[in-house]
Amino acid sequence: MSMVSTILVIVVAALHGYFLILEMFLWDKPYGRKTFQLTPEFATASKALAANQGLYNGFLTAGLLWGLSLGSAGIAIISFFLICVIVAGVFGAATVGRKILYVQALPAALALAAIWLLG
Repeated sequence: MSMVSTILVIVVAALHGYFLILEMFLWDKPYGRKTFQLTPEFATASKALAANQGLYNGFLTAGLLWGLSLGSAGIAIISFFLICVIVAGVFGAATVGRKILYVQALPAALALAAIWLLG
């Protein structure tokens, strides 16, 4: 894989690690509520759902890092997890807000394109 591809995959993995922290640990804290524009009541009521969502983001991070650890043998694994991120980002943009398309799906699409075009 090219250096550009590797860096882009690391960026996507880091983003999803950050999402894990936000959703699992900071959801009902001031920073999490501000980030997601949540009322204290809604944050408390939806905390378990957010933690579950955060766990899935952790699985995406783990899958991308696993693929990277395999070097060129991990390209199929990385591609699979990037496609999962793109699908989740498109779905999130359609059901929650357009910002998710740019924060989640676009970086993954750029990483996937870099892998396919640059190796």
